[in-house]
Amino acid sequence: MISNQNISAVLDKIENSIKGFTIPVVTYFKNVSASPFQILISTILSLRTKDDVTKEASLRLFALARTPKEMLDLSPEKIQKAIYPVGFYKNKTKSIIEISKILLDKYDGNVPKDMDKLLCLPGVGRKTANLVLTEAFDIPAMCVDVHVHRISNRFGYIKTKDPLESEFALRKKLPIRHWNKYNLLLVTFGQNICKPISPFCSKCPIADVCARKGVQKSR
Repeated sequence: MISNQNISAVLDKIENSIKGFTIPVVTYFKNVSASPFQILISTILSLRTKDDVTKEASLRLFALARTPKEMLDLSPEKIQKAIYPVGFYKNKTKSIIEISKILLDKYDGNVPKDMDKLLCLPGVGRKTANLVLTEAFDIPAMCVDVHVHRISNRFGYIKTKDPLESEFALRKKLPIRHWNKYNLLLVTFGQNICKPISPFCSKCPIADVCARKGVQKSR
């Protein structure tokens, strides 16, 4: 059973188990000292898109523009060509242009460090805003995607119906010192070991305490 009595040890074991695996793309950009604007844009590009596609698209785009002002110097067609084939690339192009305009008009070209202000930007939802706060500014935030939602429920730490409910349940239960690394750990863990279907339970470092909720078949 996983609770706050052993969650620190559980996360330490997960962290050790994922060493050597490819880290999520937004964390990659943080680690190469990308600006908050670049982290915001790469996060938007990552929605409904595989990490390897997001990474290459982001690199192509940042080779052309690294700031809101430089982004607005590009035509929509040039942005679309750079980010293709990310999911919904035409809609994301519109969001990138609108975000760049808003950042220049309201925030002197800077990305705001405020949840409510981030949520007012086109194409930015709670997952994106939380991830930007975490990765761009090291502000404690609870970023919950499908991996975090699935695994947190699978190993029995919370019992929720969707990622939004999971975010608030984790905010209430998980010690704040773990917030900023929780997404990174569980996303990498979920992509490589605790997969959605037929997870590698034989390789799992926390199999002895995992509730295995919803697991019908494993490897």
